[in-house]
Amino acid sequence: MSNASDSLLTTSTKTITQTTLTGVANLIKLLPTGTVFLYQFLNPVLTNNGQCDTIHKYLSSILVVLCGLSCCFASFTDSYKDSQGNTHYGIVTRKGLWASSSSQDLSSYKLRFTDFVHGFFSLIVFSVIALLDPNTVACFYPSFESTKKILLMVLPPVIGAVSSSIFVILPNKRNGIGYPSSQTSASSST
Repeated sequence: MSNASDSLLTTSTKTITQTTLTGVANLIKLLPTGTVFLYQFLNPVLTNNGQCDTIHKYLSSILVVLCGLSCCFASFTDSYKDSQGNTHYGIVTRKGLWASSSSQDLSSYKLRFTDFVHGFFSLIVFSVIALLDPNTVACFYPSFESTKKILLMVLPPVIGAVSSSIFVILPNKRNGIGYPSSQTSASSST
């Protein structure tokens, strides 16, 4: 009987882990890849693999805030191709794309309501990924460890489903900084 319950527990743990990883993978698709890579690269170092002192908590907090702001900011950027086919990036404004130098008319790249929605949900998705990271949990709220399994099962898929639904309803037509570029030139006039 013990072997059967051990096997069931192992299968259940593998299912929970697989569901969690699938949910996190789907959430990451909604974020700028460079920011997520930077966070996952620096987080173990700055949290001292979850064994935090005060300085580690401050450094890790700064990393989470900066990466969160980067995810949100990337939603307000876009790219265009010049006459030679070179890709240039700029910041979206009410009047159009603000690029460092351009002789093209970039007024069709105006700021839209969907940019704010995408910025907000990118911040939410990054927050879920960052705050449920095992090193972050061990560093900032180690007593949360027992209930974390339930949140790891529930929160990423729920946030992923809500965010994915929002992104289907309000698709992102921007090819901003940190997002994969499209095959065609970035035309955000719609």
